[in-house]
Amino acid sequence: MAIKTAKELAAAAEAVAKNYKTLYVMGCFGAPMNEKNKARYTKNHKYNKAADRTAMIKAASADTFGFDCVCLIKGLLWGWSGDKAKTYGGASYATNGVPDIGADSMIKKCAEVSADFSKIQVGEAVWCKGHIGVYIGDGLAVECTPSWKNCVQITACNCTKAGYNRRNWTKHGKLPYVTYEEEKPAADPADVPSVKATDSARYYLKTLAGTYKVTASNGLNVRHGAGATKKKMVAIPYGTKVKCYGYYSTSLGVKWLYIQFTYKGTQYTGFASSKYLKK
Repeated sequence: MAIKTAKELAAAAEAVAKNYKTLYVMGCFGAPMNEKNKARYTKNHKYNKAADRTAMIKAASADTFGFDCVCLIKGLLWGWSGDKAKTYGGASYATNGVPDIGADSMIKKCAEVSADFSKIQVGEAVWCKGHIGVYIGDGLAVECTPSWKNCVQITACNCTKAGYNRRNWTKHGKLPYVTYEEEKPAADPADVPSVKATDSARYYLKTLAGTYKVTASNGLNVRHGAGATKKKMVAIPYGTKVKCYGYYSTSLGVKWLYIQFTYKGTQYTGFASSKYLKK
């Protein structure tokens, strides 16, 4: 289930930060911290061999996944899926056309590298010397760092936002491994307001990606999370077209697709029951 688009990469990075236990482990691209992997990663790099880092790794629970900054991006692009039963959480080393390179090499492979952050797009790499992350929109980025929470975390990107630690990145650029949608900004950003679900998608399935139509004759409620008890965002009529990039959550055995659409001049990103959506 390779990630193909920049939005998919951003959504996957955000899901790791919000939904999984993680720990900064140098040279690790998503391996679960079971005993075998702890033994491996306390010996693989001098950074991890330091007494304090070794202690942290050994103390991690088996459902904790290890990453470092560039290995978060590589791990996701190599197919990481959060599978605790697999050595690297589902990732396969150096696959999907993505080489095993460091943060400083990765930014050099990016297109349209710039120090001007006024037009940064979702899914771009954000970089400062020796460190890299992924921009997820709304002035936020996902990075794996030993700073602050010592894990994969969401931080404010070159701005101050309440509740987030701030990182001042030097440059950003478009990764060559995913595709970016052509931006068509409105004359005035206020002309296209957006509403995004408070919950994030928990799972990804490539075959779910595509355009869907609402099949509920009385319309379909789009919600802030998976399940009929979640707060309603908006109701959309029969026949409305929506997009799903493959992300979803479940409730009572039913997939709730994480969809995006524009309705009455507002862009919405939220959850809707797959029972009432058809490709």
